[in-house]
Amino acid sequence: MSWNTFGRFFRFTTWGESHGPALGVVVDGCPPGIALGEEDIQPFMDARRPGQSKYTTQRREADEVRILSGVFEGRTTGTPISLMIENTDQRSKDYSEVAKAYRPGHADYTYDAKYGFRDYRGGGRSSARETAARVAAGAIARKVIPEVTLTAFVEQIGEVAIDHARFDREAIARNPFFCPDPETVPRWEELVDGARKDGSSLGALVAARAEGVPAGWGAPVYAKLDSELAAAMMTINATKGVEIGDGFAAVTNTGESNADPMRPAEDGGVSFGANHAGGIAGGISTGQPVTCRVAFKPTSSILTPVDTITSEGEATQIRTKGRHDPCVGIRGVPVVEAMMALVLADQKLLHRAQCG
Repeated sequence: MSWNTFGRFFRFTTWGESHGPALGVVVDGCPPGIALGEEDIQPFMDARRPGQSKYTTQRREADEVRILSGVFEGRTTGTPISLMIENTDQRSKDYSEVAKAYRPGHADYTYDAKYGFRDYRGGGRSSARETAARVAAGAIARKVIPEVTLTAFVEQIGEVAIDHARFDREAIARNPFFCPDPETVPRWEELVDGARKDGSSLGALVAARAEGVPAGWGAPVYAKLDSELAAAMMTINATKGVEIGDGFAAVTNTGESNADPMRPAEDGGVSFGANHAGGIAGGISTGQPVTCRVAFKPTSSILTPVDTITSEGEATQIRTKGRHDPCVGIRGVPVVEAMMALVLADQKLLHRAQCG
């Protein structure tokens, strides 16, 4: 069985291929009566849309979303919501060499090993184009969690990281890198443009933060909020690592330095002295901001020749033609935000189902 559905109560199923006529998503489990229109979804599609700068793929897609079901007179009906996004700028001829040989780092070989054949046009289902459907579903999920504010940004490209002392949330939307540190933008421009001209690519680190998540979302064992977030992020194309809170840096901490001290708050609640745990303890949200970081590998489609084999098992080299992101992590930002929204919406409904 091929798994194309994610979620427990708030579930979504994506469909379609990179070079097919369209792709889309079916969202099931959305509560009824929520105001929803295409205008609520399109801004998030525009943030992810390709071809907006020379630092991303030059494939030109409008990514206009259409609601096909589940909404009546501007409100969700409680039935499955089907969304469709047409593909309008495919160039399947760019993949003639890919039909004969596997691209290292891509799913070409593993798809052949599993299914016995593959859609080589842009990778089919394995293409990052599939994430457009997730972003559309994530826009609906945001409607389920209006109390939560989501922020994602690029923290590092290659070896160049932002300076958190210069963090400016408003700057994220003002540059093509989703960068919160304006002084780092020129360095990234030079770095990414250099990789593009060299026919190479770069990796990136994307950070995400959810504020307003109340204490209590999640479960102690098999539906932990952090395990669900990690699973969601690892389904994104090119993701190779996920950290919750301090993540791997916690290895160098001691028990006392890693603790998040608690004190009574003036409003009768809890005041935390730190947030090393990323807003999650025992798989359940603490009421602090939920934080995670996602590591994206360099784009595997590069113009530099790489050793590989043909589908007949013969040694050869391949250089991937076509239009590709020199740093796929940049456009990963809206996808990371969407996946965080989808997990949190699911966890909110899961909590409500058990605890009322």
